[in-house]
Amino acid sequence: MKDRLAYLWVWLRRIGNCRGFGIQSPADYAFVRYVVNEHWPYYQYRELAEDDDWLTQRLGRLYFRLANWRQPATVISNGYRKYWQAGCHRTQVVADASRVELAHVCVGERCRTQLEHIYNKVDDRSVLVIEGISRDRGLWQQVVADPRTGVAFDLYYCGIVMFDKKRTKQNYIINF
Repeated sequence: MKDRLAYLWVWLRRIGNCRGFGIQSPADYAFVRYVVNEHWPYYQYRELAEDDDWLTQRLGRLYFRLANWRQPATVISNGYRKYWQAGCHRTQVVADASRVELAHVCVGERCRTQLEHIYNKVDDRSVLVIEGISRDRGLWQQVVADPRTGVAFDLYYCGIVMFDKKRTKQNYIINF
């Protein structure tokens, strides 16, 4: 119950950032509208919703949509395997890879080391998901300010970073 009240509080504070309002870039708007905040039920949602709590389920569905949108051959992650693979059946979920297509890290004691390792393997099509940015806002601000990163989306529970240097560097706050 306490978690649901906290979610409601965060959602109300970010109400002005719903559904891509204020985003001028057509590509960023489409990403927020049709990947991040897509509300239509996908074909796997019922099978994936087994015993997960509401936040794991919410983030898992986001990760499902990310994998479905990006269609990566590999995802660097230590969790959410069933969601990544449901979004793209050919995806291999691995602990490390020579090139980053889609990577998922959690805020914690080894996060900064993992990020440096990932930054050395990114290209213009790479996507990074950092889970738990609300617990370490300083880390998130460093990621956003880093010259190697591009467009970033702050979803409160996680952050999504893209590395395409052709696009204008921007940090969007999204009501997720």
